[in-house]
Amino acid sequence: MEDRYDNALEPLRFIPFRRSDVLRMCLAEGRLDVDQQAAFERGCARISSVYRREFHELRQQLKEAYAPLDPDTDTRLVAGIGPDAVLPPLAQTIETVLERANYEQVTHAQLQAAFDAASMFHVRLYVDMDDYEEVLLFYRGVSERHEKVKTWFGLAEKTVSFTNYDRVVLYLKFKEQFDQDSTLGRCRPGSTMLKLFQNVPGADLEMLFPNTRVGMRLLDKLLIGVPAVISGGIVFTTKLGATLVLLASLLGFWLGTHSEPVTLDKRAALVLLAGVGALGGYLWKQYSSFRSRKLKYTQALTENLYFKLLDNNTGVLLRIIDDAEDSECKESLLAYYFLLAVGGTSTAAELDAEIETWFARRWQCSLDFEIDDALGKLQQLGLATVEGDRWQACVPA
Repeated sequence: MEDRYDNALEPLRFIPFRRSDVLRMCLAEGRLDVDQQAAFERGCARISSVYRREFHELRQQLKEAYAPLDPDTDTRLVAGIGPDAVLPPLAQTIETVLERANYEQVTHAQLQAAFDAASMFHVRLYVDMDDYEEVLLFYRGVSERHEKVKTWFGLAEKTVSFTNYDRVVLYLKFKEQFDQDSTLGRCRPGSTMLKLFQNVPGADLEMLFPNTRVGMRLLDKLLIGVPAVISGGIVFTTKLGATLVLLASLLGFWLGTHSEPVTLDKRAALVLLAGVGALGGYLWKQYSSFRSRKLKYTQALTENLYFKLLDNNTGVLLRIIDDAEDSECKESLLAYYFLLAVGGTSTAAELDAEIETWFARRWQCSLDFEIDDALGKLQQLGLATVEGDRWQACVPA
């Protein structure tokens, strides 16, 4: 089975292994003696304890800040009683948490390129960005994917390559007022929506927005329009000829262009009704064809989103908090393990190279390890000291 990161386009900033597995991976190396292993276990316990407390407090702050904006809340807000402390803006806090969870922000240029690119699902998607007061997108893990798509009206297949975002977080703050009759009619004005998706093609970021509209490609318009013109000509010449002649005679008489009266007898009425029925049937057929093709694409979009959506709103907050805590712990315990394994002092560059080489050779994972950040955390936790550019592990009590 192909790993989702086998075709990563850049070294991963986050460690794609569970925290417990990283701990086992380190201990399985057998590089620590008995005293070092005991020190490592006590150090890991301190790392986990400190970050558990820190992220518990951050989790509560985020929940407090998001509560008034949550469109899914089922609790009442108490007027006149606010939080004990002034909380930072929600978007700023979420950005900080996502940074610690090794997410990167999608730039305006990347988002615009996605809007301009052809969709993987062969549809035209439109998003009205004016409905939002604030829009932020973040991704973690970017890879090259290959997928078979239908061509020649489903008679053949071809393999296409595309850029894929492994995780995408969408932050949307709605304006206080927007058109309630639009596709956002069920959204609460002024609320904030959070969405977490997986495996999103880079060209289809616009499908993640709640007000996405499905349009028709030029090919679809031709497939509907050309047969419509041809069949329309046949209908007009074969089924509407008598009706048009009758209508032209009536109109000419009413306008005074000729004086010969037109008698609307039973036969003429039947001709007129038959023509109107034929025209109505033709127009309904074309409308049904257009609607059927559009519904087909809407269904394809819905089915894809069903399998890509991972979480919503408060659930996204809890997930990214857990991701950030795991990332901080994994980076710290890895740096601490390799400092202990060295048995002396080491520079940050030496440690960084050793950790990245270990992941590449031992675990076939291309990693961009943030060693400076990890060593700074160990120093704050009292698990490492530095003299000049040489770092050394400290044994916790």
